[in-house]
Amino acid sequence: MIYDHAIVTSYFASCGLPEPVFEYKFCPDRKFRFDLAWPVYSLALEVQGGLFARTAGGHNRGAGIRKEHEKRNLAASAGWLILYVLPAELCMQETVDLIHKAMHSQRGDS
Repeated sequence: MIYDHAIVTSYFASCGLPEPVFEYKFCPDRKFRFDLAWPVYSLALEVQGGLFARTAGGHNRGAGIRKEHEKRNLAASAGWLILYVLPAELCMQETVDLIHKAMHSQRGDS
């Protein structure tokens, strides 16, 4: 992990967000996990750390991309909403606003 869970949790709490579950396993028969999740809202936040890496990794190789598609499809079919941010965007007000908006959306608020 390239971010500190305690710092993220503290920042989110100071912004009025409920505490996320880190490395949440959303599919009992698979190893797929969300970086951060709020299960009561079926809301996940994925931190795309290796997106711009010059070396091959899980987010920029064919096999990794196929696995990511499988994960996203399973999550969507189970009603999960997934948001994506870069590590530098994690503790930003824009991300907090997006999470708040998504939580209201998942609850069916206007």
